Amino acid sequence: MNGKTHFGYEQVDEGEKARKVADVFDSVASKYDLMNDLMSAGMHRAWKAFTIAIAGIRPGERVLDVASGSGDLARAFARGAGTNGEVWITDINRAMLERGRDRLLNEGRALPLAQCNAEHLPFPDDYFDCVSVAFGLRNMTRKEAALAEMRRVLRPGGRLLVLEFSRVWQPLKPVYDWYSFKVLPWLGSKIADDADSYRYLAESIRMHPDQEQLKTLMEQAGLERVEYFNLSAGVVALHRAFKI
Repeated sequence: MNGKTHFGYEQVDEGEKARKVADVFDSVASKYDLMNDLMSAGMHRAWKAFTIAIAGIRPGERVLDVASGSGDLARAFARGAGTNGEVWITDINRAMLERGRDRLLNEGRALPLAQCNAEHLPFPDDYFDCVSVAFGLRNMTRKEAALAEMRRVLRPGGRLLVLEFSRVWQPLKPVYDWYSFKVLPWLGSKIADDADSYRYLAESIRMHPDQEQLKTLMEQAGLERVEYFNLSAGVVALHRAFKI
């Protein structure tokens, strides 16, 4: 029997969450990049640039980008890995995966890709030097299972990077809440004709583990040397961990 999990503030069956998340991203895929720029005032580019710098991808490395979305991280990782490296893009959502693939192809870059659930990655043990997931973990039904899978496919010494919305600095919370629950749905309605999906995204951030809770989840998944970096006063945090 399926247990219950959250879809934003709503309680749903575990088996239903993946379908509902897929509906959200089917709806927002065509406006995904524009909305990212508008919602974050372009700050998502700085958050991703910091992640890319911390990842430190070297020539010849194997990299897996989970929940790749439109492929921003994968594009940069491919430059670092070079012609002898291997960078995979994956997503559970076909519309988002196709968007990422098409953006890369438009730039003359073809990367291997797989549509898959992060809780069941179709890769061998101890394969990748680096695994990343940016703004995708909070949408996964069983985060602990997904983290364990990411650890499984890492080689010993490999690193996992999780970039995700987190807990903002407490004095900023009232303004952040107003922006999240008033401005974001309004933007969604005007730009993407979909206020509900962006309301869900705001709710999903509130339901996601905070910085310390996510650190604990990663440690429980068997990852070590877990640390995190708060960005933009904790609006976003980058967690880094290693498979020892």
